[in-house]
Amino acid sequence: MHEAVIDYVVHHIPPAVLSVLEFGSRNLNGSVRSIIQAPTYVGVDLYEGPDVDIVGDAATVDLSPQRFDLVVCTELFEHADDDICAAIVANAWRHLEDGGTFIATMAGPGRGPHSALEATSLQPGEFYRNVDSDLLASWLEDVGFEAEIDVAGLDIRCVGVKAA
Repeated sequence: MHEAVIDYVVHHIPPAVLSVLEFGSRNLNGSVRSIIQAPTYVGVDLYEGPDVDIVGDAATVDLSPQRFDLVVCTELFEHADDDICAAIVANAWRHLEDGGTFIATMAGPGRGPHSALEATSLQPGEFYRNVDSDLLASWLEDVGFEAEIDVAGLDIRCVGVKAA
């Protein structure tokens, strides 16, 4: 994870966060977990590894009735197709408290491929694509997030709020 991701998340963490759900939490090359101080922090990833509390699919995992103040999803969307990304955004919405915040970062157009499996280059058969900001906007709007999307260099980032 590059420094710009960590900086973005640090600047958008809402005050007094008590509970965090992270989708794509496996720590391959850095994590936001260490910068978010919350009594409850649950990391979900498809694969076991550092910072993974639950092995599961971010698009379908159901932690009901638990709800979170913050859902974070960094550098995951470039590794999933459109339908899965839309489902991840919808699942983030379902897991947030009213007034909760969703923060996501992803590779925008022009960023080179990289692996989600290892801290290396893309592996054979592994899915990768760059995310378009208009597509991200549609995923956020479809579930009802009030969101701001930011394009910075080769990164696309967003902060969405679930209306109270």
